[in-house]
Amino acid sequence: MAGLHSGSGSLLTESPAPQPAPMSGQSAGQIPSTLLKKALCIRRTEERLLELYSQGKISGTVHTCIGQEWVGVAVAAHLGPGDYLFSNHRGHGHYLAFTDDVEGLLAEVMGRVTGVCGGRGGSQHLCRDGFFSNGIQGGIVPVATGLAMAQKLRGGERIAVVFVGDGTLGEGVLYESLNIAAKWELPLLIVVEDNGIAQSTERAQSLAGTIAGRAEAFDIEWCRTSTEDPADLIEQAGEAIRQVRELRRPYLLHVRTQRLKSHSKGDDTRDPGVVAAAAARDPLNRVLATDSPEVREMLAEIDRRCEAAIDTALAAEPATIVPTTPVADRASLVWKSLSFAPQRINDAIREALAEALSGDERVILLGEDVCDPYGGAFKVTARLSSRFPDRVRNTPISEAAIVGMGNGLALAGWRPVVEIMFGDFITLAFDQIVNHAAKFAWMYNDQVSVPLIVRTPMGGYRGYGPTHSQSLEKHLLGVPGTRVLALTHRYCPKLLYRRLLAENDLPTLVIENKLLYAQKSDGTPPPGCELTCTDAAFPTVRIRPAGDCQLTIVAYGGMVSLAETAAAQLAEHEDLNCELLIPTQLYPFDIRPVMQSVQHTGRLLVLEEGQGFAGFGSEIIAQVASTAGTPVHSARVYAEPWPIPAARTAEQHSLPGVNQIVTAARKLVLH
Repeated sequence: MAGLHSGSGSLLTESPAPQPAPMSGQSAGQIPSTLLKKALCIRRTEERLLELYSQGKISGTVHTCIGQEWVGVAVAAHLGPGDYLFSNHRGHGHYLAFTDDVEGLLAEVMGRVTGVCGGRGGSQHLCRDGFFSNGIQGGIVPVATGLAMAQKLRGGERIAVVFVGDGTLGEGVLYESLNIAAKWELPLLIVVEDNGIAQSTERAQSLAGTIAGRAEAFDIEWCRTSTEDPADLIEQAGEAIRQVRELRRPYLLHVRTQRLKSHSKGDDTRDPGVVAAAAARDPLNRVLATDSPEVREMLAEIDRRCEAAIDTALAAEPATIVPTTPVADRASLVWKSLSFAPQRINDAIREALAEALSGDERVILLGEDVCDPYGGAFKVTARLSSRFPDRVRNTPISEAAIVGMGNGLALAGWRPVVEIMFGDFITLAFDQIVNHAAKFAWMYNDQVSVPLIVRTPMGGYRGYGPTHSQSLEKHLLGVPGTRVLALTHRYCPKLLYRRLLAENDLPTLVIENKLLYAQKSDGTPPPGCELTCTDAAFPTVRIRPAGDCQLTIVAYGGMVSLAETAAAQLAEHEDLNCELLIPTQLYPFDIRPVMQSVQHTGRLLVLEEGQGFAGFGSEIIAQVASTAGTPVHSARVYAEPWPIPAARTAEQHSLPGVNQIVTAARKLVLH
């Protein structure tokens, strides 16, 4: 097929128009016109995006793939309904090649409600018909691996594809994912778009070894091709996808390519001569330079479509956010009686997981050493893998990857439960929780849900030392789009997990204090007290003695037993009655039970096992101070500001104890 220079001017204004030349290795006539039109559509659409940015009609960032268009076109040509594709910050071309949704893309980047994600996601965060993108380098790979696992579990021949750049090869989570994908034989195609530069850093400065060597290290088949030979690229992409479909194993497609525009908008630091030379080799430029009536007609049709899409977007409403009042703030507070049979905590969790695995084939449990005969570090998952061998899986020590795979499974409609062996290790999965799980549903305009559950033990008092005894949950409180729950012996964990596994629609972190595992849940109120709870899905439990109370105590998790002991001592020795509130949901937090209590007591003591600065207690006291009509005297009890020692006496000195609680309570009430 011959080509023609666009009538609207050079497609690459920063370099001289290239001289007509045949495509390297193939003639343009060997490429289907439908695919050439897709490649041209991607280029023209992105050029219009750059123009719109220069005109002030779009804001934020725009990472174009000009020069790399054939990668997305070649791969998408061999995909179909039911396949998944996960892209990155430079994903417009992948999106258009996979969906042909020019209108949705332009409106999205222009911030209009008619955009594919309602203007919430913008350039980097797109979702439609099995296509997803996110701007976090590396973090998308375990999510795509989870999508591939979903395809494997479903059977059939559908696959998942993930696009990464050569710069992403510096991210450790990519290797965690390659290891699992290879070991579990997951149908995942990894496409490395090797344009030789990561933002402004050349690959030679940052990448040791070879790209092929990375695939070979995990026994993953690979091939290399280039956008300079689109026909070969299309053929190699088809063969790679065929192998993934038929063999149900991962494959790496290494594509050498050239980025002809800036990393984002106008931040190009490369030698203009280098860019001009790349532009001269560019296959689309060579087609455009040969003046073909057929290509001219294609460009005219593409331009008409783009202009119509822009006009439609400009006529649509800009995206806005209407704040909503939480249901808890609109509803009245209702207390109800609470009663359940006592049961060892780890048994209660296990039984709830077994019920869910038995009753819902979408439930799947991933974690380190969760299978028999070990059954988890605290024996919570004992015997589950023997009953459900396909859906209870031991994983490598790869916290980021397994939480990311949970995200992918959740996007695909599964209900994953991921166990992190010690809460201290949750930091390794922070990106997957904060930048992926928490954001997918909202930034994709509620087209998806992420019913991911992450379980993890927290807390000290067991002599495990500085890196296995922390209470780090405060670092994950306040992340929009997530839920944080804390187990307690005063609300049966079986009830909590049964509700969560049946109805979960949010990524949820469940804190399981280590001291609780060997305890029994207890629905019997202390002598002379009433035990009730709110009617919320994950309620606040209240222990209230008869008569007037002088102090409100808020405690959760492992601190509840200490709080009860302290309250009993205060009642016996000081004639001081305390109302104890025990939230199971730490975030979003329902402040109403606390407000109701402090309106009567006028005093608030918040207990937490973790560090106090910017902690849970600070937030509760701040909310009370900003809401209460009258002054409330408040205080906190929390850990000392140093790492937790392994030595028993030093650990006891570092963590909150009954005496500290009693002292803080007496100071609040009696002084």
